[in-house]
Amino acid sequence: MLNYKIILNVLGFLLILNGILMLFALPFSLYYKSGDVSAILTSAMITALVGAALWFSTRKNENKNIGKKEGYLIVSSGWLVISLFGALPYLISGAIPNYTDAFFESISGFTTTGASILNDIEALPKGVLFWRSMTQWIGGMGIIVLSLAILPFLGIGGMQLFVAEVTGVTTDKLHPHIKETAKRLWGIYVLLTIIQTGFLLFGGMDLYDAFSHSFTTMSIGGFSTKQASIAYYSPFIQYVIIVFMFLAGMNFALHYFSLKLNFKKIWTNEEFWFYSLIVGAFTLIVTLGLYVGKHTGLEQSFRDACFQVVSIVTTTGFVTANHQSWSPLLGFLIFALMFIGGCAGSTAGGIKVVRHLLLWKNCIAELKRLLHPNAVIPVRLNGKAVSVQIMSNVLAFFLLYIIVFAFGCVFMSMLGLDFKSAIGSVIASLGNIGPGIGSVGPVDNYHHIPDLGKWFLSFLMILGRLELFTVLILFNRGFWRR
Repeated sequence: MLNYKIILNVLGFLLILNGILMLFALPFSLYYKSGDVSAILTSAMITALVGAALWFSTRKNENKNIGKKEGYLIVSSGWLVISLFGALPYLISGAIPNYTDAFFESISGFTTTGASILNDIEALPKGVLFWRSMTQWIGGMGIIVLSLAILPFLGIGGMQLFVAEVTGVTTDKLHPHIKETAKRLWGIYVLLTIIQTGFLLFGGMDLYDAFSHSFTTMSIGGFSTKQASIAYYSPFIQYVIIVFMFLAGMNFALHYFSLKLNFKKIWTNEEFWFYSLIVGAFTLIVTLGLYVGKHTGLEQSFRDACFQVVSIVTTTGFVTANHQSWSPLLGFLIFALMFIGGCAGSTAGGIKVVRHLLLWKNCIAELKRLLHPNAVIPVRLNGKAVSVQIMSNVLAFFLLYIIVFAFGCVFMSMLGLDFKSAIGSVIASLGNIGPGIGSVGPVDNYHHIPDLGKWFLSFLMILGRLELFTVLILFNRGFWRR
C-alpha cells in the first residue's frame, strides 16, 4: 500500500524550499524598484505556508522509507506541484494575468523547456524575470536531487527519489551515499554557473543578465532576459554560451572526474566522443551550407551554425538566428537534431546521445549475428557488455517516444494547428527544447496555442523531463494495486 503520508511530507518540504528560493528574486526587485516586491513576498509566503502545513501535518510517520512506488509518485507530482505554485509570481504581479499562461511559463521553466508565451519579455518586472530564469536553474539539476542532500537530515531516505529522477541509461554514482552524490552534482553545477557568470561579466553583461543567462545556460533551459534572445549580445558572449551549453550537455560525472584530474574517464567515454562527433559534423555541414548560400561571411556562418546546432542538440533553445529562413535542407537537419538530446547524466532533455549510440551498436551487432549465428556478440559501451535488460529499455523508450510524438502531433492538429506547427510544438515540448518549427519557431512563441493545447504541451514537458517511464508508469493499473 502506498505511504501517502511520506509523499505529502516530501511534497510539503519541496514547497517550503520553493517558497524560500522565490525570495532570491527580492534583491533585484528592490534594486531596480520594479514594483513586484509585494508579489514575490506574497507568492513565497503562500507557497511556504502550504508546504509547512503539509509537512507538519504528516511529520509523525512511523515508516519514513520511500519505496519505489512512492519515489515515482513523489517525483512526478513534485514537478507538477512546484510548477503550480511557481506560477504565482507571474499571476500576482499581473505580468501574466491568465493562470493557464502563467502555469505554462512556470512548468516550461522548471522542466527547462524554454517554451514561452511572452510577447515582450523585457516588459516583465525585474524580480519576476529573475524568478523566471531561476526556475530553470532549479529545474536543471532537479529540485528532487537538491532535496537528497537535505532529506537525510530529516530522517527520510532518498535512494528511490534518485532512481526516479535520474532515469538515464547510465546513472553514475559518484559516492556510495546518495546524499554525497547529490552534493557533488550540485557543487559542480554551482561552480560552472559561477565560472560562466564571470566570463559573461568580462564580455560586458551586467550582473543581472550574467546571472540570469548563466542560470538558463547551465540548466539547458533557454530563457533569456531579452526578446531577441542571445542575438542581442556580442559574438564573444555568443561563443561563451556555446562553450557552456556544450559543457552542460555532457554527463556531469565527467566534470567530476576532470576536477579530480582523471581525464582518462573522459577520453575513453564513447558517449562523449559520439556527442562531440554529432556537434562537430552538423556544425561543419550547416556552416558550409550557410557560407555557400552566401547568407553571411565565414566567421558568422560558423558562429550561427555552431550556436544553433549546440543549442538544439543540448535542448537549450537559445537562438541567434532564424533557422527557418535557411534552405530546406539545413532546416531539415536542424529539425532532425531535435530528436537527439544531450548526454545521459546531464541537465539536457531529449532522447539522449547514449540511446542513439546503443541503438547504432545494436544494429551493427545484429548484422554480425546474421553472419555468425552461433557467436555470442554482445553490445559493448566503454568496453563493457550492455545487459539485455538495458537494450530492451532503450528499444522500448524509442518506441514509446515515437508513439507519444505521433499521438501528440495528431492531437495538436485537431486543435487547429497546421501540420508543421503541430510537429514543431510537440517535439519541442517533449524534447524540452523550447522553440520548434512553424508558428512556434525561433522568432515566435506559444501565446497563440489554445488553452487545452498549452495544458497538453505542459504534460509533454513533464513527460520528456522525466524520460517517459517515470510518468507513464502512473497510468498502469498495477501501480495502484497493493
